[in-house]
Amino acid sequence: MANAKIFSRGGASLPRAVRGDGAWITDEAGRRYLDAAGGAIVVGIGHGRSAVAQAAAEQASRIAYAHGSAFTADALESWAAEMGPLLPMENASLYPVSGGSEAAETALKMVRAYWLAQGEPDRTIVVSRWGSYHGNTLGALDLSGRRGLRKPYEPWLGRFEHVSAAYPYRAGLEGADAIGSGADAVAELDALLHRVGPGRIAAFVAEPIVGATLAAAVPPDDYWPAVSGWCERNKVLLVADEVMTGFGRTGTWFGVNHWGIRPDLLLAAKGATSGYWPFGFVAAAGRVAEPLISSGFVHGFTYSHSIPGAAVARAVLKILQEEELIQASAQRGVQLRSALESALKDEPWIGEIRGRGLLIGIELVADRANKLPHPRAARITERILAAAKSSAGDGLLLYSATGQANGVDGDQLVIGPPFVIGDDEIERIASGTAVAIRSVREER
Repeated sequence: MANAKIFSRGGASLPRAVRGDGAWITDEAGRRYLDAAGGAIVVGIGHGRSAVAQAAAEQASRIAYAHGSAFTADALESWAAEMGPLLPMENASLYPVSGGSEAAETALKMVRAYWLAQGEPDRTIVVSRWGSYHGNTLGALDLSGRRGLRKPYEPWLGRFEHVSAAYPYRAGLEGADAIGSGADAVAELDALLHRVGPGRIAAFVAEPIVGATLAAAVPPDDYWPAVSGWCERNKVLLVADEVMTGFGRTGTWFGVNHWGIRPDLLLAAKGATSGYWPFGFVAAAGRVAEPLISSGFVHGFTYSHSIPGAAVARAVLKILQEEELIQASAQRGVQLRSALESALKDEPWIGEIRGRGLLIGIELVADRANKLPHPRAARITERILAAAKSSAGDGLLLYSATGQANGVDGDQLVIGPPFVIGDDEIERIASGTAVAIRSVREER
């Protein structure tokens, strides 16, 4: 009988990672890779932090698992108390889960349970945006607006509404489903409200800065105040998906902080444990949490309310605070973006370099003047990632985003290294990215 093997996302030829340190990963052959992507824009505090591993081991040696319906634990309660002052909401209650997709599913159920508790069962419509990503379970995928990911499963999707992305670079271009102002966003939401009728829309869900689908697309400054005001006027819950943008990734604790927005629900994962444990959560503002708790919110996963996960989250939180890594993300982000702009200033394929903090996106185009995308069949993004990873000397790891131009065509790179990167590593990211792009362009 043949041995079983891992169902690999990247094919059979992937190198085996054996060690990580700071912004670097080493494979079994001893080759080093500069992790300019933080994995999947996950690692903030850096690889190889022994204090985090020790926190997990110490907690697991005492109690590794107790079901959340039967017990709480010091790690969970202490973590929640430490998180509270950092959240952009009052009197929050936190529901721990195992990752971003579970957080999205949990938030959707909270939205429904809240409106049932309020005696408004007709509020069933949840609105999100095209060009968004909220997870890969069926519910989270339906909420998402990434057309390529949705396409194979369309017969099972269709329960949610979508409006245009806050994506100034492609605002108004055919096929992009993109707008460039808060006024345009409110006009679309008003049109949707008119179509479905009053008292039907339950929630609006969005990433403060779009991550893996639109490569760090930053909305115009008037967007979030306009959308937040619309939600308040129409009694619609505002749900911020901070799975990628949270915990310092954009240079503030949470992405909504850039606009002073206070959501009703907030999703987090990735940076909450910096990749050291599968962990995420939904934070509900007090006014939303109280009716949920009173009505007996029935929900849960086997590994929700993880006690070791909370211990790891506390250890990561301590490092972020003591080493001032949120401020480092903001400062290093400015430095890295400047380095990229310098290295790529003469590269004809660069449409836009954008982002906040250490969440930076590069949009690649075939024709800069008219923002014409490369055809998806050319697989420009994949080839650039491969060139960077296999470059002479140390490898460079970048992250991909595709299909943004019209749901099929379009290429982008996402850069999100650990916050502990130094000057030399920033220059290596900028120069290595430029070399990889140029090498692929010259192949054509």
